[in-house]
Amino acid sequence: MSTRFDRIVEDNAWCPGCGNFSILAHLKEALEEMGLDPLQCVVVSGIGQAAKTPQYMHVHMFNGLHGRALPVAQGIKVSNPSLTVIAEGGDGDMYGEGGNHFMSAIRRNADIINIVHNNMVYGLTKGQASPTSQRGFKTPVQTEGVHVEPFNPIATAISLDASLVIRTFSGNKEHCKEMLKIAIAHKGYVLIDIFQPCVTFNKINTFKWFKENVYVLPSEYNPEDKVKAFEKSLESHPFPIGVIYKSPQKGVLEDVLRDESQIGSKPLYLHEVDFHALSNEMNKYI
Repeated sequence: MSTRFDRIVEDNAWCPGCGNFSILAHLKEALEEMGLDPLQCVVVSGIGQAAKTPQYMHVHMFNGLHGRALPVAQGIKVSNPSLTVIAEGGDGDMYGEGGNHFMSAIRRNADIINIVHNNMVYGLTKGQASPTSQRGFKTPVQTEGVHVEPFNPIATAISLDASLVIRTFSGNKEHCKEMLKIAIAHKGYVLIDIFQPCVTFNKINTFKWFKENVYVLPSEYNPEDKVKAFEKSLESHPFPIGVIYKSPQKGVLEDVLRDESQIGSKPLYLHEVDFHALSNEMNKYI
């Protein structure tokens, strides 16, 4: 399916069969089917194979430091609330280098979508264990296998009362695209953790492994029951996928700042900048 979000790139760096391809396709189709304007969308990323995603899309983009996509995405949303802002990266980038930003973003609740490509390994730097690697997973660095329990992003997000928590699988096209649409339509911080294979550096958690180790939450499941959601977050082998938790409605960061500070109703990007005052502030730190 061709979309207005397609961008022709001849030197794509992903390996053939990488789960990043399907997530990219599902995301572009979701945005297209929701009728969003590419010029009103911003995709922010850090470092990693997944973080290259915005380079393959016809949208505004910002590619910054390792693990730093979320603070930039929040700043963009606060500056211009009319934009659709997506922070995208891998499990290492978002939960490792960006772990503190991940927790802070949940607490701040800016209206952004946090897409995490979870392949349980560092792909860009050739196969080290990531925060979500399973115990016993052997790599060129962890030659005896990973000794620690994997980080649980779903349980962490629920415990911090994230506005919306979703998990899906890149190999289930319809489910993944539907979950992306729900995430994009939601007002508030959304974590959408997407299982995907790394065909080169993770020979354990393959496409087949994920397919056999996930199940779709039944339609009668109530994501607003926080206790049940936390119980679901602890399930593994198989892992539940779907809308796992939805918190009671609460204010988003950009609205709270407008109501409780002196920034007024005009978006920050339209405010005049007093460069003399700004220069004086910056000089204090030189």
